[in-house]
Amino acid sequence: MSTPQEKNPQDRVQQDVKDAMKSGDKSRLATLRMLLNEIKNERIRAGDDVDEERFVALVRKGIKQRQDAASQFRDGGREERAAQEETEAEVLEVYLPAQVGEDELRAAVEGYVAEAGLSGMQAMGAVMKEMMSRFGASADGRTLSGIVRDVLSSD
Repeated sequence: MSTPQEKNPQDRVQQDVKDAMKSGDKSRLATLRMLLNEIKNERIRAGDDVDEERFVALVRKGIKQRQDAASQFRDGGREERAAQEETEAEVLEVYLPAQVGEDELRAAVEGYVAEAGLSGMQAMGAVMKEMMSRFGASADGRTLSGIVRDVLSSD
């Protein structure tokens, strides 16, 4: 597989599609083809190449859709389909940047809140904006939101 920073997102996925074809990994191939189609659709919608930020957003959306589908299949007693959706999500996770750990996020949030003298839930937007600008795609928004809520509510 290609290294994350050497090519644009579409080139990386196209190379990985070729690799999956060569290795005969049909499940991975199907997942990557769907991602490639999403990239092409996004490029058409935007009228421009898909940058790294939009690519990460597409990948996160694909992972969330598969996790939701896996949960629904599991609720419906279709364990095999749930496992397939989870496998597809794992294929996509490779394209996400390394994620910052919860401890590091918590320390950053606590430091920023103390430094800026913020308190109460009305500061949630300001803290989230600052943390997302610091960490970008390397921080999961849902996790970060939970940490910010926890830190702000404990004041």
